[in-house]
Amino acid sequence: MAARRKADQLIASGQVLVNGAPAVAGQQVTPGIDQVTVAGKPVEPVSESTYLMMNKPVGVLTSVSDDRGRQTVTDRLPSERPRVFPVGRLDLDSRGLLLLTDDGELAGRLMHPRYHVEKEYRVVVTGRPSADALRRLSEGMVVRGERFEPAGVRVLDSTAEGTRLSMVLHEGRKREIRRLWQALGHRVLDLQRVRIDGLQLGDLDEGEVRPLRSDEVARLKGATGL
Repeated sequence: MAARRKADQLIASGQVLVNGAPAVAGQQVTPGIDQVTVAGKPVEPVSESTYLMMNKPVGVLTSVSDDRGRQTVTDRLPSERPRVFPVGRLDLDSRGLLLLTDDGELAGRLMHPRYHVEKEYRVVVTGRPSADALRRLSEGMVVRGERFEPAGVRVLDSTAEGTRLSMVLHEGRKREIRRLWQALGHRVLDLQRVRIDGLQLGDLDEGEVRPLRSDEVARLKGATGL
């Protein structure tokens, strides 16, 4: 509610009371138990942020609304839930792990390439990519004048229908994986995000939502320096 210096000035002036007694600089208070007032007015505790994980299905838009009437990820949330927004992108034809939160600071850091937060995907492409294609992905590529950072790529299995791979990215550009494989001559048949840093999609059913555990939130905050 005020900058640190201003808060210290308010405390020194005696305007801040904790449980009816003058506050002391550096004093710890317990939200919901201790009563804090400033100039006689109660200070409401800041509500805790909400952190949700969704296993997004194909065909659901990663947005809070859509002027074309398509179903969005927030349409699938319980009506009584707090207002949250999706973190990053999963395009309409992709599925898997999606975070939704009202913590703007964490969301911004998870999406910013400066923090190098890993996102892992399971990708199925047509054909069998050559060793040269895999090398180009791992070294970074330029597609139509746009530079893409190196991706961790590993072949999981290959059949007559296509090849399944693991890809680890530190960016989140629009349709990045599909654009890379298109430039290499392969079409993406399926794209699923399975991990963000240490947060795993696990066995969460498609379309289902669950709150993050406190240790999962702490891990994501640690990965972004919060």
